[in-house]
Amino acid sequence: MRKRNILRFSILTIVLLLIAVVTFRELNFNSHRTVGEKLDSLDGVFVYYNGGVGHSEGRNLAPDGYNIGLKYQCVEFVKRYYYVHYNHRMPDAYGNAKDFFDTKIIDGGINQKRNLYQYTNPSIARPEKGDLLIYAPEVWNPYGHVAIVASVGEDAMEIIQQNPGPYGRSREVYSLREENGNWKIDNNRIWGWLRK
Repeated sequence: MRKRNILRFSILTIVLLLIAVVTFRELNFNSHRTVGEKLDSLDGVFVYYNGGVGHSEGRNLAPDGYNIGLKYQCVEFVKRYYYVHYNHRMPDAYGNAKDFFDTKIIDGGINQKRNLYQYTNPSIARPEKGDLLIYAPEVWNPYGHVAIVASVGEDAMEIIQQNPGPYGRSREVYSLREENGNWKIDNNRIWGWLRK
């Protein structure tokens, strides 16, 4: 009887923790920002504030029905940027950020699902403005993350992103270095980048 009560209590605790995590990811804890507020832009394509990283305002569809993504998520920004700036449509218009990177593709190969060249981190190709950076999932974000390279300098690069969390910044800077003929972005979560 005692073992059964301990098991029930353990299961209830796990369920309550999962509910708390999901709720936390949905809520906007930053009272200085409003969901849908314009925060930044790259080449005239805006970054919008999303609140909690799990929050969504519904699906954003192009006038012709092309799926751009769930409003104010990271995927929605990068797909909207590629659609507006490059007139690019991804053959596979769905998926989470982690689904943008195919680990079976060699460095410099073509990612058929995205119709983009794919590079690993580190890579033979130096990152360029407009590349999509793909981040690995982590414990608190099992879907991964995706951002766009906004600019590249000699030994650093700046990214622009949507949905980094209630207090996250739309821009971040990472060190970039060449070693043994390969280019390495100093962020171990970055799997690689995609390029038109």
